Amino acid sequence: MRSDFEDDQIKESSSPAFMVQALAPKVKLLLDNINGVLVGQEHATKLSVVTLLAGGHALIEDVPGVGKTLLAKTLALSVHAKFKRIQCTPDLLPSDISGVSIFEAKEGVFKFMPGPIFTNILLADEINRATPRTQSSLLEAMEENQVTTDGATRRLPDLFFVIATENPIEYHGTFPLPEAQLDRFMISLSLGYPTPRQEVEILDKTLNESSFTVEAVLTEDEVLEAKHVVKTIVVDQSIKNYIVSIVGATRKHPSIVLGVSPRGSQLLMRAAQSAALVDGRHYVKPDDVKLLAPYVLGHRIIPKVRDNRVSHAQLIERILEEVPVPV
Repeated sequence: MRSDFEDDQIKESSSPAFMVQALAPKVKLLLDNINGVLVGQEHATKLSVVTLLAGGHALIEDVPGVGKTLLAKTLALSVHAKFKRIQCTPDLLPSDISGVSIFEAKEGVFKFMPGPIFTNILLADEINRATPRTQSSLLEAMEENQVTTDGATRRLPDLFFVIATENPIEYHGTFPLPEAQLDRFMISLSLGYPTPRQEVEILDKTLNESSFTVEAVLTEDEVLEAKHVVKTIVVDQSIKNYIVSIVGATRKHPSIVLGVSPRGSQLLMRAAQSAALVDGRHYVKPDDVKLLAPYVLGHRIIPKVRDNRVSHAQLIERILEEVPVPV
């Protein structure tokens, strides 16, 4: 029989606080590993790691040459897992992503050859260059973690993370992502230009080829463990009410035609739980919600009048100023 002391030890080791404390150094190591390659992108790095550990998918939208692909590759290579890259083009077919059945003459049967989607971390570069038909082939995979081909449903790995990039200014030969496709991404973010000092540091790194070398610092099992712990992070009732108030405000705002759906509420809560883990906490704070709301909810709204001076994320920030913050 176990003693009361042993029972207490088991309970303590399985508590959210204990598990977060055990994982916090590993998550910090992942962040430091990515920031060691990228310059001045600590915020984007944190958002990407938050999305990975929350079990979501990330969309990076920005102009060419600011490090979108470098961030995606560095994050992928920092985890000891399978990594595949798809360079999206207008002639890319759904079967090029999901796979195709090939007839084996010797055996007299069709054999399925898995496509690049059967991986742990998938980089879909310039996703808006793929046709809507090809883009839709990612929908089932991103939402259900499975692929259906030739009438057969095939499961994807437990660790399946899509990080996609797109160029917002080049419209020749591009196909804007529809709302249903955008809704599959937990977070949408931009990197922006570096400061002059950061750009000098980038030039220094360019002269040193080893500066862009990436080593895996986390295993697939450790990431899966972190994803499990995220779901145990404590979310107080006041935080849930705060999230619902923010989402509700998007549905009533005079400048917004279509507000955020309940899925947006779910993803914002899960992202906030992940952010708490990244910060080494076993509970969610209002600051976690405020930090993530523009990136989780911004691409889920449709403004009444498109104003290039005000982004979707800035509209969410205005709403955050109006909604009371729980104490």
